[in-house]
Amino acid sequence: AFFPMTAKKVLRAQRIALVNRLPLIYLVDSAGVFLPLQDEVFPDEDDFGRIFRNNAVLSGVGIPQYAAIMGNCVAGGAYLPVLCDKIVMTEGSALYLAGPALVKAAIGQEVDAEELGGAKTHTSKSSVADGAFDNDMEALFEVRRLIDMLPLNNREKPPVRPYFDSNSRVEESLDTLIPDNANSPYDMHELVRKLADEGDFFEIQKDFAKNILTGFIRLEGSTVGVVANQPMVLAGCLDIDSSRKAARFVRFCDAFEIPILTLVDVPGFLPGTTQEYGGVIKHGAKLLFAYGEATVPKVTVITRKAYGGAYDVMASKHLRGYFN
Repeated sequence: AFFPMTAKKVLRAQRIALVNRLPLIYLVDSAGVFLPLQDEVFPDEDDFGRIFRNNAVLSGVGIPQYAAIMGNCVAGGAYLPVLCDKIVMTEGSALYLAGPALVKAAIGQEVDAEELGGAKTHTSKSSVADGAFDNDMEALFEVRRLIDMLPLNNREKPPVRPYFDSNSRVEESLDTLIPDNANSPYDMHELVRKLADEGDFFEIQKDFAKNILTGFIRLEGSTVGVVANQPMVLAGCLDIDSSRKAARFVRFCDAFEIPILTLVDVPGFLPGTTQEYGGVIKHGAKLLFAYGEATVPKVTVITRKAYGGAYDVMASKHLRGYFN
């Protein structure tokens, strides 16, 4: 739980990171504020609430922040990881503003911690978390793997690592990846992995909006962000969730000077009242805006089809795509 000195230690770490432009990693397992001392934890502008303001300042000057939720993360403290760039959770952890007891007392709804704010909920339904892992060790390993692909801040270039993939490698299986029948799906994961150095694809939000893939690969040792329609799910249509997911990812890549490769096989936007009432036009425009304002190199490969407005949205030449 947070005591007055707990907040001061976090604030000091944030100040050091800001001055030295260092990434911050938050490993979270907290009951929130220690309630008997809450008046001392929230006394003025230089205590607990200032942590969130610093989250925003660090983000604004291009310093990445990562959070691994490895236990409880409740109430006001839940804002800390959500203000970070990337969040992972371990199985059995929980993230929510109001816990099961408070939910029952306030509105009479009975729900357990896992269903309310567990790793599966936040990776597959709410999209709050970017990935879920079985235990702390696996989560820490994957956080290290992610950070190894990314720059220290937006003034640095992403690291270039040694690679062991031949430049002349030929993937003959790609000649038959796309079925002869235009209505038959294929797995876009296969294409992404066969493009990547050593077949390594760090996928972001793989359990949410599965009709679009987002993540990082390396090409000749350099980090590249990948956005790809997935014909295996909803025929690769764009919808509200996939548009939000891809837009956030594109903006992250643009903020940290990571080139974007877009693999397109999109029949259009998902039609229907559910999508229209949910504001699919507004959310689709977020992806348009993200690609349109991105200044990093953008390469687009249309693997089979790109129709209508969805063609425009998926990093078309009209949105300053460098190569199509």
